[in-house]
Amino acid sequence: MFISTFEKQLDAKRRIVAPVEYRTAVAPFDGLFCFPSIEADCIEGGGKALFDSYAKLIDEYPFGDPDRTALETSIMGGMVQLSFDTAGRITIPESLCEMFGLTDWVTLVGLRDRFQIWPREAFRERGRLQREAAQAALLNRARQHAAAKVIAPAAMLSDAGANG
Repeated sequence: MFISTFEKQLDAKRRIVAPVEYRTAVAPFDGLFCFPSIEADCIEGGGKALFDSYAKLIDEYPFGDPDRTALETSIMGGMVQLSFDTAGRITIPESLCEMFGLTDWVTLVGLRDRFQIWPREAFRERGRLQREAAQAALLNRARQHAAAKVIAPAAMLSDAGANG
């Protein structure tokens, strides 16, 4: 499981030390799969389980379907397998660094079955916006639950009157 948020510095060879928690999450597989995220302007990554879940999703579409082709091109076509070196580092391909402006400090964000790699400054803004969205989502959910509690007794009363 990929949890927590880490700030790491890219070295001159575009390497970062993968958090030990992330290395443990993919064991015994010795590496990570990374590709340009299809939901945000960042790198998405994970272990073999993430790879398998995307392959299963793609296989739900018939061969030749334009949506399947788009997913295959975006995910599988953009994916790279990165191995850990003896120091636990991964080397981010130059093409991905250029695509997302990764030059110095990066932020790795755990999202349970996957993680994202962002330029540090870009994630600071993204993190703030996501926190606001999460707060709004929880408030809306609480309102929905409260409304359901009010509606349920009223529905029982009307049912009792109709059956009486």
